[in-house]
Amino acid sequence: MKRGVHVPNLNWVEDVTDSGLEPFRSVRDRDLAGRANLFMVEGEVALRVLVRHGRFPLSALLLSERRVKTLTSLLADLPDQTPVYVVPHHAIEEIVGFKMHRGVLGCGQRILGPSLDATLADLSAHVQRVVLTEAVSNTDNMGAIFRNVAAFGGGAVLLDQQSCDPLYRKAIRVSSGQTLALPFCRGGTVLELVESVRRVGFQVAALTPCEAATPIKEWKNPPDRVALLVGAEGPGLSDAALASVDHRLAIPMATSVDSLNVATSVAVAMHQLQP
Repeated sequence: MKRGVHVPNLNWVEDVTDSGLEPFRSVRDRDLAGRANLFMVEGEVALRVLVRHGRFPLSALLLSERRVKTLTSLLADLPDQTPVYVVPHHAIEEIVGFKMHRGVLGCGQRILGPSLDATLADLSAHVQRVVLTEAVSNTDNMGAIFRNVAAFGGGAVLLDQQSCDPLYRKAIRVSSGQTLALPFCRGGTVLELVESVRRVGFQVAALTPCEAATPIKEWKNPPDRVALLVGAEGPGLSDAALASVDHRLAIPMATSVDSLNVATSVAVAMHQLQP
């Protein structure tokens, strides 16, 4: 697109010190420190999910001048009050603080999400599978979990207070934007998550490599509503979490392999447990 093409919310910026770029400055450092009520959405795929679902407002958008043409239809649909800053491609790295080949970075606005009980109450009666996490702190794993849950028909992801924020930039990117679309709630203990899903009719099945677990392919006639519980790589689920569940399931694998990545385990189990 040439500068002569009129899109009301475009701001062509040559000066990288422009105050409008402040939300996008030194993104990596701010990711680590946290941003009050803001989060970053990297890449076209995640941005389109954010805009399409409308769950979180887009407060500003930073684009490389090379990406404006490919996003014309999306830009035209944005509210006029949403500023879109367009900078020379070589300036992107200087502003955000890391190599960003995608040339697309949105600034989203956090909103206060519903409580755990409200999240569960909002689920359709047709939702038969959800995933619970205990202390999953790796952002790549968290993003992949959301992507896999969405891919295999899960209705929500419920995270304990030890699990990482699914609106971390890398989690959003790895999830292909599914953390912006799939219902989730973060907070409380894993035991509180277990009790809450039980109250709305789910039985809880833990994924664990322990010898007493039932191979998932041999689990005959699973209940209508299953909440799949997974833990962090390495330590896995706590003893208290394992003691609280209704079922223990294992994914059989070669004896030379200790375990699967937690997100991979979720994908295998969700596929196997599709209603």
